[in-house]
Amino acid sequence: MNHKVDFYFNEAQKWQEEIEQLRTIVLDCGLTEELKWGTPCYVSEKRNIVLIHVFKEYCALLFFKGALLKDNKGILIQQTENVQSARQVRFTNVKEILKLAKTLKSYIYEAVEVEKAGLKVELKKTSDYPIPEEFQKKLDKMKALKTAFEALTPGRQRAYIFYFSQPKQSKTRESRVENCIPQILDGKGLND
Repeated sequence: MNHKVDFYFNEAQKWQEEIEQLRTIVLDCGLTEELKWGTPCYVSEKRNIVLIHVFKEYCALLFFKGALLKDNKGILIQQTENVQSARQVRFTNVKEILKLAKTLKSYIYEAVEVEKAGLKVELKKTSDYPIPEEFQKKLDKMKALKTAFEALTPGRQRAYIFYFSQPKQSKTRESRVENCIPQILDGKGLND
C-alpha cells in the first residue's frame, strides 16, 4: 500500500467498501500502488497494469491493455467506441467483486504477462477517422489552420475530430469548429 493513495479510499463518497476490496485484490497480485491521474494506479516494472476508478453508477477496475486479454468470462467492457486499448470490469456491490475475485486475479496476472511480452494494441491512426465536412471545409479554406492542425499531436487531432463529429446538426458542428479555430491556431489541444 502506498499511503499517498489512502485519501482516495478514505474520502470516497460512494463505493468505499467496493474500492477497498478491489485494492486488496490488486495488491494481492504483487503490483505496486501509485497515484496517477488522481486515482489509484497499479504498476509492474513501472508499467501501468490496472487502475481503480469510480463513477456515479458504478466503480470499476480498468485494464490499460484490456483489449489484449482473452476475457474468457466476458466481463470486460469497452467504455466507448473510441476507447481502443482499455477495458473495464464494472461493479455495483461488494458481492459482485468477491464472486469475481479469482477471475480478476487471473486477468491481472495475464495483464502483467502482456506487459512483460511487450505486446501493444494496434491503435487507429488519426487518418483512419473521418474529418467532419464542416471542419474539412475550413481546413481547405485556411492554409494556416491546416498547418496548425497537422502540427498538433495525433491525440489532440483526434480529440478535435471527435468533438466536432459528436453533434447531429451541421449548425452545431460548424459552431464548434468556429469556436476552436483560435485554439488550434495557437497550437493548443481541445482541453489545454
